[in-house]
Amino acid sequence: QVMPVESGGDSVQAGGSLRLSCDASGSTPCMGWGRQAPGKEREVVASIYPARGKSWIADSVKGRFIISYDSATDTMYLQMNDLKPEDTATYYCATNGAWIAGAWCDHYEYWGRGTMVSVST
Repeated sequence: QVMPVESGGDSVQAGGSLRLSCDASGSTPCMGWGRQAPGKEREVVASIYPARGKSWIADSVKGRFIISYDSATDTMYLQMNDLKPEDTATYYCATNGAWIAGAWCDHYEYWGRGTMVSVST
C-alpha cells in the first residue's frame, strides 16, 4: 500500500457537479473520502467496503454525493452533485480502514494529500 492520490478537484458554481478520483491500489478492507474546510475539523463524508458491497454516506451530503469503486482499476470515486458553497473544502482519500459496527469505515491507515474543491454562488 502506498499513499493514495486524489484528483478531480476544481472550482465550480453552486449546483454544479464534480467527480473525484482516488488511486486506492492495495487498500483493504475499506476506504473513504474525508474533507476539511478552512477553520474546521476534518470530517469523513463517505466510505465503502467493496468486498461486501457496503457503503456509507454522511447525512450532510446524502442524496447529493455518491461513492463508488472500480475493482478493475482499484479506483475509488466520489460523484458530487448539486454542490453548495458549504461543500468548499480540501477533499482527502483515505485507505486501509476498519469497518465499524457493520456500518462505516474508520481508523484509516493512509490519507492522501488532498484535492481542492471550491464552490461559488
